[in-house]
Amino acid sequence: MNPFKKMALKALSHPYINLKKYYKIQRRVLNAVNPFIKPLYNIMDHRIMVEDRNIPVRVFRPKKNEIPKALIFFHGGGWVTGNIDSYTKVCANMANQTRHTVISVDYRLAPENPFPAGVEDCYHVTREIFLNPSILQCKQCDITLIGDSAGGNLAAVVSMMARDRGEFLPGKQILIYPSTYNDHSEKSPFPSIGENGKDYILTSKRIQDYMDMYVENEEDRFSPYVAPILSKDLSKQPDTLIITAEYDPLRDEGEAYGNRMKEFGNNVKTYRMKDALHGFITLSKKSDYVIKCYELINCFLSDKRWNEE
Repeated sequence: MNPFKKMALKALSHPYINLKKYYKIQRRVLNAVNPFIKPLYNIMDHRIMVEDRNIPVRVFRPKKNEIPKALIFFHGGGWVTGNIDSYTKVCANMANQTRHTVISVDYRLAPENPFPAGVEDCYHVTREIFLNPSILQCKQCDITLIGDSAGGNLAAVVSMMARDRGEFLPGKQILIYPSTYNDHSEKSPFPSIGENGKDYILTSKRIQDYMDMYVENEEDRFSPYVAPILSKDLSKQPDTLIITAEYDPLRDEGEAYGNRMKEFGNNVKTYRMKDALHGFITLSKKSDYVIKCYELINCFLSDKRWNEE
């Protein structure tokens, strides 16, 4: 990495705001969107009824060359921030780049709604779509789960829940720099926590704060539905693409999750994005990282062979 860029990142990483105290302020800042953009997407907003609640979703269709396939997307933000508004540009670009219909799920956030509220929302929306794929004019085999960061965690967990509950089974999932473990302190067994946990914007301290707000009960931290890498059984999981970032604290646990899935006979492809930081999928669509990411995703979605790096 360029030494000047590294110095700038280090300077930006050190200021620390008490996330647990001021998470609502950070949420408002991160979720702020241009007021002139949102109305363009209102016609694609829907709600999926689950018991006595409605779960908001936003549907994005590509501008041209649409194919009858869909991506169910779970956004990042540490289970605490992010929503369908803040990820509107990401999802619109995702639809255009993949030519898939993208369904973005506005799941409940912690700490107001701790585990398992958010992941249950994601599961129920996914189940409804899988059981009624004709509403998207596609088949079950044409639906892929995808998420970034905390959303990557949610995608992995929804796939495990689907196997365990026996109601449906995704064929593919895409996990972009996912969180898969439960400890991001100096006790973590993954070197990237120590190597990248202080000077690359997303710090290990911030990840721990997110986890503390997401998981209310300490014993739940050891649930595979919180830390999927701890699962004793990772069999019968979808074909999986995992994309990590070189300077990301979560890099090693994401790659280790891929290796564990392989041990159970799953088809897994992993790719480490050189020089990239956590969160690169939210950069401009002209970013080299974003362009490369969609090259990998489209190869995976089209079943083309590519070399694992």
